[in-house]
Amino acid sequence: MKSWGQFCPVAKAAEVFCERWNALIIRDLAQGPRRFSELKRGVPLMSPSLLSSRLKLLVSEGVIRKTTGNGPEAYELTVAGHEFVPVVEALGVWGQRWTRRELKEHEIDLGLLVWTIESTANANAFGERRCLIRLELTDQPESKRFWWFLNEDGHCQLCVGDPGGDVHLYLACTLPDSIYIIRGDLTVATAIASDRLEVLGERWARDGFIHWLNLSPLTGIASQRPAMNA
Repeated sequence: MKSWGQFCPVAKAAEVFCERWNALIIRDLAQGPRRFSELKRGVPLMSPSLLSSRLKLLVSEGVIRKTTGNGPEAYELTVAGHEFVPVVEALGVWGQRWTRRELKEHEIDLGLLVWTIESTANANAFGERRCLIRLELTDQPESKRFWWFLNEDGHCQLCVGDPGGDVHLYLACTLPDSIYIIRGDLTVATAIASDRLEVLGERWARDGFIHWLNLSPLTGIASQRPAMNA
């Protein structure tokens, strides 16, 4: 970690928080403990060795700690780490207001999209029913076109292949439009009405779709930039 060469507490906090990737690690741990592999999926452009280095730094600074349970090793925020969460949330609010625009090519990240859906989905939206959802990204090649989300026992699991059993909900959308929906630039209702999102399946699954998608509260924050055409 590079020192900013000042004793000012703002500078000292920024040395920890503003080191590249640290804010995103804290963002993901704000949702609860995460294993290394789960954290890696949240920062797909970060190398495993760099992620390991950043985690060691945050542990040494007392921002995160390794869990000590009997399950797989994971990381979680400490009391000090939780005090960064309002800062992360404030950054998210500012980003929604002032940075939203048409996606650039390097921002259209399929892996981050499906990870975001899996990690934020409300698997309880369908009650105690098992619900299998198939997402078709209509603009993607065959090898990346279909994704399945299996919801059962209170958990949502991303499947890269058909896990078998009945599909209860079929979704079809382009990758950019899927990101615009998740980001809040395009509402689900508008996407359906304009044929940019197709939602087919059993009535109970369609009724629970919005609750399952569980969009971030940040999607309700209006952009202050000039209007974009998502």
